Amino acid sequence: MSAMDLQRFSKTLGLLVVLHSAAIAKDDDGWLMKAPAEVRAIEGYPVVLPCSFTHPHHTHPSSMHVVWTLGHGRAATVLFRCTSLNNSQQCQSKINQDQRYRLEGNHRNHDISLRINSVTLKDSDRYYCRVELPGHPHISFENTLGTRLRVEAAPRILSLSAEGSETSGFKAVCHVQGSPLPDVQWIAPDGVLEGDTTFSLSQEATGQYRTSSQLLDVKPGGQYICAASNSLGKDQATLFVLPPSPERSTAKSSFSLLVLLLALALGTKLLLALGVGAWVIKRRFSSSVDQ
Repeated sequence: MSAMDLQRFSKTLGLLVVLHSAAIAKDDDGWLMKAPAEVRAIEGYPVVLPCSFTHPHHTHPSSMHVVWTLGHGRAATVLFRCTSLNNSQQCQSKINQDQRYRLEGNHRNHDISLRINSVTLKDSDRYYCRVELPGHPHISFENTLGTRLRVEAAPRILSLSAEGSETSGFKAVCHVQGSPLPDVQWIAPDGVLEGDTTFSLSQEATGQYRTSSQLLDVKPGGQYICAASNSLGKDQATLFVLPPSPERSTAKSSFSLLVLLLALALGTKLLLALGVGAWVIKRRFSSSVDQ
């Protein structure tokens, strides 16, 4: 074995040790929980999160609770819980259990894998499997490292719109979601345009899968395409920015003319009223002088 081959073997062995330690969590009482460090899934399809356990006892516990949580510790959210009593082959969950989650493995064969139906991008998170023994409220065996679920999805354009006014100018805004995070391009009839892309978190501590891009200096009467792509596919939408309507211009002109005519009419009436008032005052004044 050459020095280069030996170096590659050492790196590979080191990587395997890291993966092994990330997938196995051993309890002080001899319980061993095995789960992969990461599982990938495609949006809209089911996924199974593997988890198995071994224990030092000669006989299998007659009763147990199987628990899957989102997150770890006191802040964890229980997603699935079922109970098996008196050596039953069934693990019964509560009536109000979310039907998207179900026990895929056989707990009597040390397999407590969880199945999630129709996964979405919001399901991307870290999951923990746990075994609890009834009658021992403070005793539980858990994979403390957890399994990271990474849901991937083809790009999908959520919205495409124009914002602004004729005085301040228009801009096009495109909101996209997908995982891996999509690349966004703006395309006009005369070629690719340079847009300004900003990123936003859609969930706390679960990664980014939504992005928005804006295109400045959008011209009325123009046609613009927002195109999004990642390794799973593409999506695009077209925006037509309508020019100012001639009817609106005519309506504005007609309204202005109407206002002008009304002003002239009111001005004329005012002048007539002032003239009549002056004539009446003059006649009364003349009559008083004659008398």
